[in-house]
Amino acid sequence: MKQRSRRPRKERVLITGIGGNLGRAVARRLHRRFEVVGIDRRSVRHMPKDVDIEQVDIRRRRVEDVFRRQRLDAVVHLNIMHDPRSRQDEHHQFNIVGTQKIFELCAEHRVPKVVVLSSADVYGPDPRNDQFLKEDAALMGGQKFEAIRDLIALDMFCNTFFWRHPEIETVILRPVHIVGRVNNAPSRYLRLERPPTIMGFDPMVQLIHVEDVVSAIEKALTPGIRGVFNLAGPSPVPLSFILERLGREPRPMPEPLLKMMLSTAWSLKISDWPVPELDHIKYVCMVDDSLARNQLGFAPSHDLESILHELRPGQRP
Repeated sequence: MKQRSRRPRKERVLITGIGGNLGRAVARRLHRRFEVVGIDRRSVRHMPKDVDIEQVDIRRRRVEDVFRRQRLDAVVHLNIMHDPRSRQDEHHQFNIVGTQKIFELCAEHRVPKVVVLSSADVYGPDPRNDQFLKEDAALMGGQKFEAIRDLIALDMFCNTFFWRHPEIETVILRPVHIVGRVNNAPSRYLRLERPPTIMGFDPMVQLIHVEDVVSAIEKALTPGIRGVFNLAGPSPVPLSFILERLGREPRPMPEPLLKMMLSTAWSLKISDWPVPELDHIKYVCMVDDSLARNQLGFAPSHDLESILHELRPGQRP
């Protein structure tokens, strides 16, 4: 009797933070090639039917059940809190303790691949920065911005895990400002009709489209890939050029006045922009992405015009 050929088992990938805009974009891409399991403490909607969703907080014991039940081939860790209004202890518990738990479970259950999304913000905008920062540059982003300190601690923990567990292919991705159909600080700023700018400053800016970040995550799942990679999109351009192409009318203001206004608006809870964010429209923080292009095989597919298209009126996340 002729035996039926068995289909090879699809690799199974766990996505943490699958309920966010980026998490959904990653799931929509990866489910074509992998069996996708997603966890998030939020309710998750608008997901392909073949994606298995578990509503669970990464800090809770129930997350261990997911690792026990599923034979995971990779974990994509996106479940990182970026809310500047959250209490510092909540940030720490979620970002540091939660990440440590996920990585400990990866080691315990012998997951062969872990991909974590950090950010180029860990380097920090600074007038003393090199023109293009490489992956071994100092992580100075938390000097003025308390909310970035946890992200730096998370990034450093993942680096330590990389060396402690060489049997696990750990990939840390540090993208520049992600824009497109996402609801983050850079996208919100560039969607303002009259964005404030600081008089006398016009920094060079690097943007990357959210779908290109998804492509880099997909590349990072390739067997044999490990390490830290900066991610950038099209060539950097001055902030003024971006605002002009978007048809915005910037409001140049003296820095002390803008800081005072932003501080007052923050205190009154009528703005979600902490004062340290101003450094991003004042100083340069550009990265060298040659390692990702050469070793990860990553090349952005969205040019500046296609990125800006999704930031114009009528285009929303």
